[in-house]
Formats: sequence, structure tokens, C-alpha cells
Amino acid sequence: MTSPKLTAFASVFTVAEVPPSLRFYVEKLGFTIDFQMGEPATYAIIERDAVQLHLMPKAQDPRGLGTSSIYVFTAGVDALHAHLVARGCPIEVAPENFSYGMREMSVRDPDGNRVTFGEEIKATR
Repeated sequence: MTSPKLTAFASVFTVAEVPPSLRFYVEKLGFTIDFQMGEPATYAIIERDAVQLHLMPKAQDPRGLGTSSIYVFTAGVDALHAHLVARGCPIEVAPENFSYGMREMSVRDPDGNRVTFGEEIKATR
């Protein structure tokens, strides 16, 4: 018997209110809206390239507000950093090399949820 295959995943971020979070993710991080429930939105799914996030209002999970985090593997952290800065995105940690072989930067949304972008550092000889 073969093991069932996992085919995709989505992170759910708890946010204070969905509409302002949508604006942040679209305007500052370059995501697009894939799905939106209600007007104004009471739940939303956003995506950028291979990354999909669900935005859920704190009314559904008050304890989850600002506690979510995702690590996004990226090709070109420095270029992404420049792109986000040009869009006016507040950067939590600028690109930095870490001893475990990754170059990373991070952003926090207005509710405190963290998105970390990282790429493997090429070994030099």
C-alpha cells in the first residue's frame, strides 16, 4: 500500500480585519486576490507565485492574532528586498547571511504576522 500524497498547503494568518490586510498584502507585498468572501471581505485567499495565504479575521480565532509565520524560499532575496522597499513595504529584518547557510529577510504585517524570505547561500571557494 502506498502512502497518501500531500499535494499542496496554505497558511492561515489571523488578522484584525481582512480589508486592511488585503490592502497591505496586495499593495506592499505584491500578492493578488484569488478569493474573497463578502463585501467588505470577511475571509480572503491571496497568492503570489507559488505562495498562497488565507486571511482570517480575529473574530474566528482571537488568540491567533499576530502569531502566524511562514518561511518562503525565494530566488533572489536582495532583488525582492529592493522590490518591496520600492513599494513602501516596512522591512523587519534586511537581507542578512546566517551561519546555517541561508540569506534571509523578513516582514511583519500590520497585525504582527511574520513572512520570512530566504535563499540558500552559494558556497564560495
